Amino acid sequence: MSNTNAGKAIELNARASGDYVIKLAEAKAVLAQANAQYAAESVSPGVGLGSKVTQASSLGAEDVVISHLINSMQLDIGIFVLQTGALHKETLALLEAFKASSRASVTVYEPVNEAVVQFVAREGKDAMYKSIALRKACCGIRKMEPLERALRGKDAWITGLRREQSGARADVPLVDTSEARTKINPLANWTWGDVWHYIRENKVTYNPLHDAFYPSIGCEPCTRAISLGEDFRSGRWWWEDEAAKECGLHVKSGEAAVSDLTARVSA
Repeated sequence: MSNTNAGKAIELNARASGDYVIKLAEAKAVLAQANAQYAAESVSPGVGLGSKVTQASSLGAEDVVISHLINSMQLDIGIFVLQTGALHKETLALLEAFKASSRASVTVYEPVNEAVVQFVAREGKDAMYKSIALRKACCGIRKMEPLERALRGKDAWITGLRREQSGARADVPLVDTSEARTKINPLANWTWGDVWHYIRENKVTYNPLHDAFYPSIGCEPCTRAISLGEDFRSGRWWWEDEAAKECGLHVKSGEAAVSDLTARVSA
């Protein structure tokens, strides 16, 4: 997959840091180690069947970089995407193009339709704006339950977390073994400029919403463009306090669980 036009996001952001080459080598080494450690049971190249590791992709800038590395390195690591039922049309178009071009298998997980229908009927289609509890309950149905299915049987998963993304992620390690399932963050040390330098140098297709000042892209009702000088994730759940801005995918088990919130709201 490649862009024929270098958009605004590349023009504005593609600035490699001084040690970019070292960080690129580091990311490749982390992925190669994950492949050797967890993907040895794969049945056939690029499929990842039986593999104990998978990449979680939101199709954002960081994730398309990681997927490109997985494909270019010909690793036996599968990739999954959570199709929440509330994604932007640009994200859905990118998903279809990615599925058609990826060497690695791409599996799409969707929420249980009846659960979505019942939630919307009970709380309304704009429930996420009414309270943090309702917003996290929506995330629980649309993201957390499908995530649980996507990670079933896996010992490790790969994410696009970077320390620079937010204060809550400032200590993200390359390999996090603090939970039962290892979380691998190959771009933990990368800057936003590094990400876009890789995209430019490798002509990686990315979500056109990035050209419209969406650095972090989630569900359409919960994502807006940001202004110059705003935090990377300020366009996500912009009506909430900064401390609440996680959907649950990257919350430690000792913290408030989205599933608990979902159960309380649904009761």
